[in-house]
Amino acid sequence: MLISHLNHQLRERDALALTRQRRIAESASAPHQRLTHGAQPARDQLTFCSNDYLGLANHPALIDSVAEGARLYGAGSGASHLINGHSRAHVLLEDALADYLSTCIPEARALTFCTGYMANMALLTSLGYANATLFCDKLNHASLIDGARLAKASVKLYAHRNLPDLARQLVECTTPIKLIVTDAVFSMDGDLAELDELLALAEQFDAWLIVDDAHGFGVLGEQGRGSLSHFGLCSERLIYMGTLGKAAGLSGAFVAAHPSIIEWLIQTARAYIYTTAAPPAMAHALLTSLALIGGDEGKQRRQHLQTLITQLRQQLQALIEKHPTLGWTLTDSHTAIQGLVVGENATALALSSQLDARGLTVPAIRPPTVPLGTARLRITLSAAHTLADISQLMNALTDIVQTLENTPS
Repeated sequence: MLISHLNHQLRERDALALTRQRRIAESASAPHQRLTHGAQPARDQLTFCSNDYLGLANHPALIDSVAEGARLYGAGSGASHLINGHSRAHVLLEDALADYLSTCIPEARALTFCTGYMANMALLTSLGYANATLFCDKLNHASLIDGARLAKASVKLYAHRNLPDLARQLVECTTPIKLIVTDAVFSMDGDLAELDELLALAEQFDAWLIVDDAHGFGVLGEQGRGSLSHFGLCSERLIYMGTLGKAAGLSGAFVAAHPSIIEWLIQTARAYIYTTAAPPAMAHALLTSLALIGGDEGKQRRQHLQTLITQLRQQLQALIEKHPTLGWTLTDSHTAIQGLVVGENATALALSSQLDARGLTVPAIRPPTVPLGTARLRITLSAAHTLADISQLMNALTDIVQTLENTPS
């Protein structure tokens, strides 16, 4: 019964163009990567789908640092942090991350996690008391949504980046603990939350602001310190989650906040307590990553990334304006995430497939990841891309559009 039921559900998903497939990477993460897709032989592809925003995932210094960390600490941690898996490498990384965020969060302390998903689950389940209310942006990441579902707190959703809607809900709230929860850079649209105005509301209504900066850490702000730095914020009301598997080029995540909040997470967060600590070799290598992000090389990579973003946006907008009958739009993003919204699931899948046939990997994003009727190509840029890579993508899209317009309906 179970298998027949699941097979029926899978066929229904396929009919709605919602079936997902995995590719196999045969080489290191990079814009030019060897991939295997289904039964096809491995091919060299130009990819626009990685979150490796600074192009550090295959950096020689990080490769050497991972190897050095393994020689110092071994391959694995062997236990959870509260047993004996918390190594000196973890201590040094947490101290470095706390220092990195100290200009935005006074007396900041940091706590590392294996993934951003686990960090968000820990935050919302540990701080989301029964006498608390979570105010969540409707387009928050799935990890924040799932954390809110598991929390004992009351959960209120406010319209995406709609501060008047949030303010109205805060006025009506009677619980003693209030937590505003938002992505900093929204993962599918690439737009920024108005963190300065959200913090002002937190201060006005005696609330706390939880910020998921998965797509901002390392990319935005002075020395890549993230979205809080980008907005010039400094407050003990800020609770910050950053991931280390995107711009930092490795893996893991962390929370930076007031010391009492971090201590509470250590004592109560099930997603922290009941899991094996990340390999200390990874923590050791992340120290090298932080040095790269905050140094001259990191600055140069961020500048180059911004040049690529500007170039791509200008050319995509020109393509949209030249072919208005397609009804395509571009998300309001000035980050490395650029969404080309095409509407229907089948259209997004067809575009992705046609680009794939031309040697380019650009994923089609469909519901429930994005709202119905807003299926899109999610184009992500890396500092490892070149202007020539942008031209190759735009030439392929232009060719596809011309083919579409010349095809009888």
